[in-house]
Amino acid sequence: MPVQIRPARHTDLADLVAWNAAMAWETEHKRLDPDTLRRGMAAVFEQPARGFYLVAERDGVPAGSLLVTYEWSDWRDGDFWWIQSVYVTPEARRKGVFRALHGAVAQRAAEAGAVGLRLYVETENRHAQATYAGLGMQRCHYFMYEAMLAGKDAGES
Repeated sequence: MPVQIRPARHTDLADLVAWNAAMAWETEHKRLDPDTLRRGMAAVFEQPARGFYLVAERDGVPAGSLLVTYEWSDWRDGDFWWIQSVYVTPEARRKGVFRALHGAVAQRAAEAGAVGLRLYVETENRHAQATYAGLGMQRCHYFMYEAMLAGKDAGES
């Protein structure tokens, strides 16, 4: 059965929140605050310049999603599209859902004139790393650093 990809709608928010919470727990054993997560995800719908969500469906049933955000590259005079918040429901895994989502992002990015796709993956998530490599993505030579600002807890509880 083919996977259909569509832009997420505000009515998908409950699924998106549940899936992001599940992904954080599965990959990093982090419990996210549902109210913070809901507000953060709703903000993407409220301000599309922040990015957009795509939803994958199998037989009309939502089976996964991802978020795309943008990073301007002055070196390349163009945008990188960042794939974030990837989640595929357990029953739909290994059935082409992420492959379809990735293909939809790549096509849209190319049509928009983006210079490339990027994503980050938890260091121990070997299945995801193998999936990304299998789609032609390469591990880059940058480490990621972060510093949370006072009062910003990233939604963890």
